[in-house]
Amino acid sequence: MVEDNAPEEVQHTEGTSGKWILLALAILYVAGSLFFLFSLRSRVDQLGKQQTTSNSQIADLTRRLESAEAENEALGRQVGMTKKDLASRAAELQRQQRLAEARLAAAQKEQITAVTGEVAGVKTDVGGVKTDVASTKADLEATKAKLASAVGDLGMQSGLIAKTRDDLEILKHKGDRNYYEFTLVKGAKPQAISTVSLQLKKADIKRGKFTLNVTSDDKTIEKKDRNISEPIQFYSGRERMLYELVVWTVDKNKATGYLSTPKNAPVPVSAN
Repeated sequence: MVEDNAPEEVQHTEGTSGKWILLALAILYVAGSLFFLFSLRSRVDQLGKQQTTSNSQIADLTRRLESAEAENEALGRQVGMTKKDLASRAAELQRQQRLAEARLAAAQKEQITAVTGEVAGVKTDVGGVKTDVASTKADLEATKAKLASAVGDLGMQSGLIAKTRDDLEILKHKGDRNYYEFTLVKGAKPQAISTVSLQLKKADIKRGKFTLNVTSDDKTIEKKDRNISEPIQFYSGRERMLYELVVWTVDKNKATGYLSTPKNAPVPVSAN
């Protein structure tokens, strides 16, 4: 009977494991994005160095222009060119210089704009991942907050009580006790759970109550008219270890919940 519940337990475990895997992948993605951001910063620095080199080239071009003007003036005197011709020639050279500077500035501005856009895109992606990670952490904290402790039907203080499967996954990760999920069908034979057997005798969906038999150490104990989420306690084994079960849903003909045992309690060979 325990093996029939194994696929359901695996599905719940995979669901929770998926959350942790998603959290780990999100953290890896943030690290990769930050590395890419630092690489883009390096590219911006390199563009700044290129601009400095270009400014040096423009200064050199200006010196060459002045030298050319001096040579042209000397040549003009030699060939009889007028000052008006020399002024026109100089104006043309200056116009070409301004065009070259404008083209260079436009090209640099375009490159810087492109890099800035890429950096902004990376920042947006990183911000989205951080939001997803924060949301996942908030969900985990909210689930932990729903866990509560109570006093069992034997008057013993119980540990944290899980009221849903998500709560049970949190308890499993804490690792304080062993946990076995079950689904009991009314009228069915006693179902082996861990080292004990459980049998659903009555289910009252309107009142949220149920009655079941607990068989342990060859003795059967009736737990009559118990409530949903009420810790049901009994002792089992030679060392009188305190076992505890909680039913979180009651249907017309079935009840679902879990059994918890101490960490040093006997574990059946067939248990996962």
